[in-house]
Amino acid sequence: MTSSAVQRVSECFIKPINPIHESNHICYLTTWDIAMSSMHYIQKGLLFKKPTPPNNQQNFINNLLEKLKHSLSIALFHFYPLSGHLVTHKTQDPPAYNIFVDCSNNNSGAKFIYATLNMTVSDILTPIHVPPIVESFFDLNKIVNHDGHTMPLLSIQITELLDGVFIGCSMNHHIADGTSYWNFFNTWSEIFQAEDHGVPISHQPFHNRWFPNGYGPLINLPFKHHDEFISRFEKPELRERFFHFTTESIAKLKAKANIESNTNKISSFQSLSAHVWRCVTRARGLAKDRKTSCQLAINNRPRMEPQLPEEYFGSCINTVSAEASVGELVENDLGWAAWKVHVAVVEYDDIKVRKIVKEWLECPVIFQVKRHFDPLSVAMISSPRFNMYGNEFGMGKAVAVLSGYANKCDGNVTAYEGREGGGSSDLEICLSHDAMTNLELDETFLSTVSFTNPFYVSSS
Repeated sequence: MTSSAVQRVSECFIKPINPIHESNHICYLTTWDIAMSSMHYIQKGLLFKKPTPPNNQQNFINNLLEKLKHSLSIALFHFYPLSGHLVTHKTQDPPAYNIFVDCSNNNSGAKFIYATLNMTVSDILTPIHVPPIVESFFDLNKIVNHDGHTMPLLSIQITELLDGVFIGCSMNHHIADGTSYWNFFNTWSEIFQAEDHGVPISHQPFHNRWFPNGYGPLINLPFKHHDEFISRFEKPELRERFFHFTTESIAKLKAKANIESNTNKISSFQSLSAHVWRCVTRARGLAKDRKTSCQLAINNRPRMEPQLPEEYFGSCINTVSAEASVGELVENDLGWAAWKVHVAVVEYDDIKVRKIVKEWLECPVIFQVKRHFDPLSVAMISSPRFNMYGNEFGMGKAVAVLSGYANKCDGNVTAYEGREGGGSSDLEICLSHDAMTNLELDETFLSTVSFTNPFYVSSS
């Protein structure tokens, strides 16, 4: 691999193409949004091969950058909170502490960075474990969401490799979750590809935030200073590796889980989550009496009554958890574990969502990785259902989806759409060195993964 570092060439700020209407100058934050104050930004991005061969490399990248900036400006008009900044309003009489987004037209907008790297696509994708250089493909590393008071809420970094281009996006988790993130990315791609930029977008974001009756739009927090609820999280030393699960492999896991549980209700992702939970727990070599859990990020939108639209723009997620002792988990079969995961998911309904929101309003809790993340757990985040490889920016289909520094800890598992589609999935698993080594030797785990490179790297 070529030894190199990412070099920033230029940066600027992109504002919405048209002024934001006065009625939209304030974006209020919900309980779900505010709870993310101490988490990192979302960091995901797409790696593309350059067209082969560009007739003129400099003309190609210049044209690409200008078109990306223009289409981003249009996208920001639709996703206008991303061009704003956070504001805290405090009063002593009566006492109040409120956080919201200022979306007025005097904001700087989204940050746009152009950088270069003297490496190839193969240099990034060939190593078994994700190379550390990938973290440099993203801006705002280690920044927490509350820093959006002074930092941009969206930062785009375009990194030009020798034979490729990486489009990395750092988005404030206060105002967006994975569903919102990929809706933005899909819309940006749609605008980029449209010859007529006046054509309406296919999935207009829904900006009316949900609050329970009697609350909102401003939520009063029981704090006097942000030091009371903000902490900084440093990622521990980890090994990060992608494992590819084919459509057939996932179907076998699902069938096995349902047969062993004598049901047909366990989903593909619940089966896959339970399988990873069991394998990672074995790899950690924990005592049988220790407690472990499988935590899953869960979308509130379809669980509300009435349902919130899929285009609801905000951080609209929570976490559900299946728990067991290490002994129970490893001595019982896959179906036993998958059923526990299934129950945790199906019990999370409208009544449960509203109960959690009510309890939060009575006693607000800001999520802290060190305090609230179970170090013996497996945390399943993101979703293989998100449209990742449908995003194109004039360079064909992406060769890989990669993530940055943000919110990674031991036991973190990020789910991605498999590049070949059809229900396949790539899991990016983060573990301590010893646990990863043991997982890579686990025969049960090895029998379910494909060790061909999950990402396609053209030889041209």
